[in-house]
Amino acid sequence: MRTARRASNVEVPSFLRQLVKETGKMVTFFFKGEKAEGVSADLEDEDEDWVLPSPYLERPILEKHTAEGEARWGATYALASMQGWRAEMEDAHTCTPEIDGELSDWGYFAVFDGHAGSTVAQYCSQNLLDHILATGTVKAEEDKQDVMDGIREGFLRIDKHMQNLARRDNWDPSGSTAAAVLISPRHIYFVNCGDSRTLLCRDEQVCFYTEDHKPVNPREKERIQNAGGSVTLQRVNGSLAVSRALGDFGFKEVEWRTQTEQLVSPEPEVFELERSPDDEFLILACDGVWDAMSNEELCEFVRSRLQVCDDLREVCTQVIDLCLYKGSLDNMSIIIICFPSAPQVSPEALQREAELEEAIEGRVAEAFKVLRSRDEDPDLLYVMKFLASDTISGLPPGGGITSKRDCIISAYQKLTAAYRQQEPEDTGDESC
Repeated sequence: MRTARRASNVEVPSFLRQLVKETGKMVTFFFKGEKAEGVSADLEDEDEDWVLPSPYLERPILEKHTAEGEARWGATYALASMQGWRAEMEDAHTCTPEIDGELSDWGYFAVFDGHAGSTVAQYCSQNLLDHILATGTVKAEEDKQDVMDGIREGFLRIDKHMQNLARRDNWDPSGSTAAAVLISPRHIYFVNCGDSRTLLCRDEQVCFYTEDHKPVNPREKERIQNAGGSVTLQRVNGSLAVSRALGDFGFKEVEWRTQTEQLVSPEPEVFELERSPDDEFLILACDGVWDAMSNEELCEFVRSRLQVCDDLREVCTQVIDLCLYKGSLDNMSIIIICFPSAPQVSPEALQREAELEEAIEGRVAEAFKVLRSRDEDPDLLYVMKFLASDTISGLPPGGGITSKRDCIISAYQKLTAAYRQQEPEDTGDESC
């Protein structure tokens, strides 16, 4: 497996540096999708500082951790994670393309979305698989029900173990969602505890996805109320936004209730599907991704990018950047696992992409002409709004014009440079 951690001055997209340089309010408009009527790129009012409320940063951290690899049983995978607007990075992940021993043709992948701290997410990323395997039910002689039971038992065991550690070692009060897949030669086991999510694209469409565990779900709400709690503001006791999670031991202290009947349950839902030659790819992602894109949008976007990009890490980073620009304020982590039937780069798709970018460059030039006709200076915000209000055919499905920001900024920068060269030089009075 190759891993990479890119330095900020390399990873920060050129368009973002341009946005931040020109005006903080443009960042607000572009990232959060807020209306910014009358705001132009030459605003330089330093008296009106705009600050996101805690636990958010004033500006997102865009450095990414990426990794990629392949499994002997025929899959390739990549991951990307980014802190984003959050004050702390609380996501974690696990990629085990080949489990040791007799399970070498099995794979395990998981994402963990921590809250109120990162301790539980990090601990689970390192130890959950061991607890599942320790049940002794996951064997090469595969029995589907035994595997599913072992996964559930592994979750309960690690949660109980962490609760003992937390009491002894004074851990932070954190918790974590978990979304995982266990891939055998014949089946895919989908595992979900919380509101991270897994998705399977098969034969060009969403074939399966896990359901989020939200306190307002009837079954979840009933369990919470039976344990003496309430659902207020769509949260457990008005506080926690998920109804199942590992950790969060402050919500697991009802003595007359079993481990799975607490206000917050550590029990995952486990589903199984038989593998198919038509399986294209799996996606595992934390809710920072799903907050910005639907299942269908993400499936379509990834399919379209795989046809024009043979770097799976780059596809992952494009998803994360797109979600950021669509307004996600959370940490973001994504794993994409491609099977042999996944879309491949094609000359036809590359040609369509080149034609699309040429059309976008033409529309940027038209926006510039409008500004020049008004005798106004270059304004990136205006250009972005101009293109957003336009109908451009061939945009990446699920991504729209936002996903072509690099092309937009590149064209904008070229036109701006040409404009600056045409400006009369400011001679001042040094020659006097």
